[in-house]
Amino acid sequence: MTIIIHHNGPSTCSQKVRLALAEKGLDYESREVNIQAGEQHDPEYVKLNPNHVVPTLEHEGGVFIESALISEYLDDAFPETPLKPADAAGRHAMRMWTRRFDAFHSHAGALTYAIGIGPMVLQQGPTAMAAQLEGIPDAAKREQKRIAIEQGLTAPSVAIAIQAAVRILDQMQVDLPAHTWLAGDDLSLADLAGLPYVLRLDSLAMTPLLEARPNVADWYARMQARPSYQTAVASHVPEMVIALLRKNGEAVWADVETLAN
Repeated sequence: MTIIIHHNGPSTCSQKVRLALAEKGLDYESREVNIQAGEQHDPEYVKLNPNHVVPTLEHEGGVFIESALISEYLDDAFPETPLKPADAAGRHAMRMWTRRFDAFHSHAGALTYAIGIGPMVLQQGPTAMAAQLEGIPDAAKREQKRIAIEQGLTAPSVAIAIQAAVRILDQMQVDLPAHTWLAGDDLSLADLAGLPYVLRLDSLAMTPLLEARPNVADWYARMQARPSYQTAVASHVPEMVIALLRKNGEAVWADVETLAN
């Protein structure tokens, strides 16, 4: 039966799942969700994903949400080209990394909106702000996003997010020398979960944080050299989006660097 994925091009969580599909060579029917326009809050979509987020996977009559779990589902449903280590210790290491990246997700969001998207939203005025906030079911998340957009680098969540980025990059720098990939000598879901977040830091002009950690920089280059990167990531993210994120990131890099130290 056809695999259907409801996703968004630049979305980190969508990238995780598309990377898994690409690495496994699976075809799918694409349903693009414009999250900047608030389509994730449309009633018909919310019936599929009550969390109002992307991605959502449909397969064999089932509906699956949460990107890390969707990726594991795909690996279980299509065991060819496995993306989980064969041994129990390796799977534990893989899941430790996917948990770390899941925990970092909210921090990546804070950085994206405070540094990359917030300036554009503020320029566009109240309508653009409303599109970003209306429909978010969690009041605390809605307020945190509003503050990140309005206050930028001075938002309390941003300093916390930058320190979280430093910690996860430091952990990658320490762990990578022991293996070729994050969870062992074979590529796994851990690497696919991590790439979108490292890419987001790079896109926000936080590249010096990667370059200061050669093991991370080497891993990042190897991930970008894989065919799945072009298929699942680069081809889905418009160059103008990357250019906007980088321009806004470069404008505040000096302040970001201070908060990172």
